[in-house]
Amino acid sequence: MKIAIIGSGLSGLACADHLAAAGHQVALFDKARGPGGRMSTRRIDSDAGTISFDHGAQYFTVRDPAFQETVSGWEKLGAASRWPDAGDDAWVGVPSMNAPVKFLAASHDVTWSARIVGLVKNENTWQLQSDGDPIDAFFDLVVMAIPSEQAAELLDPWEPDFAAIAAATASAPCWTLMLAFEESLGIAKPIFRDDATIGWAARNSDKPGRTGPESWVIQASPSWSVDHLEDSQDDVIARLSVRFAELSGTALPDPLIASAHRWRYARSGSADCKALFNGDLKIGVCGDWMLGPRVECAWVSGRALADLILA
Repeated sequence: MKIAIIGSGLSGLACADHLAAAGHQVALFDKARGPGGRMSTRRIDSDAGTISFDHGAQYFTVRDPAFQETVSGWEKLGAASRWPDAGDDAWVGVPSMNAPVKFLAASHDVTWSARIVGLVKNENTWQLQSDGDPIDAFFDLVVMAIPSEQAAELLDPWEPDFAAIAAATASAPCWTLMLAFEESLGIAKPIFRDDATIGWAARNSDKPGRTGPESWVIQASPSWSVDHLEDSQDDVIARLSVRFAELSGTALPDPLIASAHRWRYARSGSADCKALFNGDLKIGVCGDWMLGPRVECAWVSGRALADLILA
């Protein structure tokens, strides 16, 4: 079959890997400019050169046996490593969080900067509608590997039951602050967690394989992010910087970089199932929101959907 996968984060790529290995022709489409999804890495130029921030997922766990085998392969390739500071079961991509996704995407046909806004059914085939004209290709089957809110919108005209499940599985937003400094701040702790304002703060430059000056990724708590979702970037940078200084007990010098990113769909909900597939309509759904807000859940869901399709 010719299969279109909307979304080339870890879930979409895990699905694509399994389908392609079985002999199917897979094409992926993603609205981003490059690989990562929630495992994205932001690169920002500064007077000290380009500095990278893992501004999405901070680490991932490895518990599913099939995922363990996959991560072992990434480790052998130098694309993943343990990060003991975050816990005994914490792993990160190397040299940046998106390294495993980049590795997976390299072996597939991925169209970047392609925002899919609708589907068109042509007898027994599907056509994707982008922001501009319809994509000039026809597919036997369509997979949606995107956040629940986006999946619900695309599914609604064709599979209202799946759309209802997606719509009922909301994501929590997150404001992320990225700071870099010319000199070390002298903060002993590499990680801060579970503050009412700051849910997570980590010295990004401490992660395995990272280079460059001291950098921090500071993620606001879900409740703070909801309350300040429509604030300006400048206000968010100022507020979170003040709270981080209080939390770490440090007077922050002027940073080399101070930038904020608003994730509207950061922490997924859970639909309590691995994947959804309508074999008659030839449409499937996968993503971390199927199982829960972990990187591993995204991979497991993508692999599970591929198994349903192959069955």
